[in-house]
Amino acid sequence: MTAPRKTPIWKEISRALRADIAEKIYTEGDKLPTEAELAARFGVNRHTVRHALKSLIEDGLLRSRRGAGVYVTAAPTDYPIGRRVRFHQNVLAGGQTPQKRILHIDHRPASDGEAQALKLPLRAPLVVYHGISLADDHPIALFSSHFPAELLPGMADALRETSGVTEALKRCGVSDYTRISTRISARIATATQANHLHTQEGAALIYTTGVNVDPDGTPVEFGQTWFAADRVTLTFDSPD
Repeated sequence: MTAPRKTPIWKEISRALRADIAEKIYTEGDKLPTEAELAARFGVNRHTVRHALKSLIEDGLLRSRRGAGVYVTAAPTDYPIGRRVRFHQNVLAGGQTPQKRILHIDHRPASDGEAQALKLPLRAPLVVYHGISLADDHPIALFSSHFPAELLPGMADALRETSGVTEALKRCGVSDYTRISTRISARIATATQANHLHTQEGAALIYTTGVNVDPDGTPVEFGQTWFAADRVTLTFDSPD
């Protein structure tokens, strides 16, 4: 007896096309194969293909031109990871418009792992900034940034009032900061993450953690980021 299919076939098609775009088989401005060609490729009817394409259009990866076909609207964003990771600069360098959307700014004690990363006592007070990173109005990542509250008084207000972490840190007396560690692994999107990123539950995410320090080597930020894997290509800078 054949086991029942858990994932609708249109979602599998959508994921396959997302992977094609992420791998730059189809890049920004390219026309996708016709519905008939895609139906033949995946062994399904055109209605199923249409459902998959509709989901990608709703997520902003494709656009439909009446009578002309379906085109790729968004190429993966190259996102350099190096000693100076700056979201706004990275996105601007890729020819896109950066934006951050605040989800929540919290005050709470540090967990064991957070305290270790920031070299703080266990349960030291933190400011935790949760948000969404966007490029050309398309969400590309979710993030949580953790800051030592006692070292950076006024950080929560600075985050609410400025355009990003760099300006907020400057307000709190940190004129420059550099990345001393980055860890990268794979995750799959939860239902909540998928909702924020306009993707599907179970979609591939690139998960990174990093620690930034001030010029004296004092940790000022522990960051966690969940990148939509089909919208971002991480690149690595040469050492400065």
